[in-house]
Amino acid sequence: MLRKIIKIDEEKCNGCGLCASACHEGAIEMAGGKAKLVREDYCDGLGDCLPVCPAQAISFEVREAPGYDEEAVLKAKAKSKPQAAGNAGDAKSTYTKAETPCACPGSRSKTISRGNAGSFAVADNESMSFSLLSQWPVQLKLVPVRAGYFDGANLLVAADCSAYAYGNFHKKFMKNRVTLIACPKLDMCDYSEKLTEIIKNNDIKSLTVVRMEVPCCGGIEFAAKKALRESGKFIPWQVVTISADGEILD
Repeated sequence: MLRKIIKIDEEKCNGCGLCASACHEGAIEMAGGKAKLVREDYCDGLGDCLPVCPAQAISFEVREAPGYDEEAVLKAKAKSKPQAAGNAGDAKSTYTKAETPCACPGSRSKTISRGNAGSFAVADNESMSFSLLSQWPVQLKLVPVRAGYFDGANLLVAADCSAYAYGNFHKKFMKNRVTLIACPKLDMCDYSEKLTEIIKNNDIKSLTVVRMEVPCCGGIEFAAKKALRESGKFIPWQVVTISADGEILD
């Protein structure tokens, strides 16, 4: 039958494995360090894999392909459940179901548990000796669209320079938030599509954007506002601007 299905450009593929993780139907697998569409009948044509690909190696095409076999997908998922259940319970560093054995270790999703460290009261003049990062990855281009740590999360989207400019960044902004960093000047991409999918597909409670005062940082603010509109959700949000000398401007 003629239908819409994904197409993977193996020359662009960097082997990170995020698309295989994002494909809940199991249509994509990693082989020889590259992502491959191994089951055309498992591909539903919705493209959950597209926004997570940092190399933009995945696109849609319309061609002859077997129809989507939902029954086969459900049977395959049922077989894999016992194995998935056996991997649960790591309280220190819990990988979400976005992890795959073939994925790049630097891109695999996990929740970071720090015990009571995140709740310590820190005086303004006292230096912190611990990180308040609650998940991995932190780079917006690498983070999956769906992850367990997004459930009920207060989301922080920050310019990567902001943590260096503002000395108390962890305590002021990262505490009790899921942190994503990006730089529109260097990445040269529109983050709004991925942010829209993250907000749309997860129970995000609030959104905080921390940007630098430089004009190029406006790309992060623009993407966040566009994502909120296109997600169709109404959640509390704020934008904080940091000056180059480390002052909060608004």
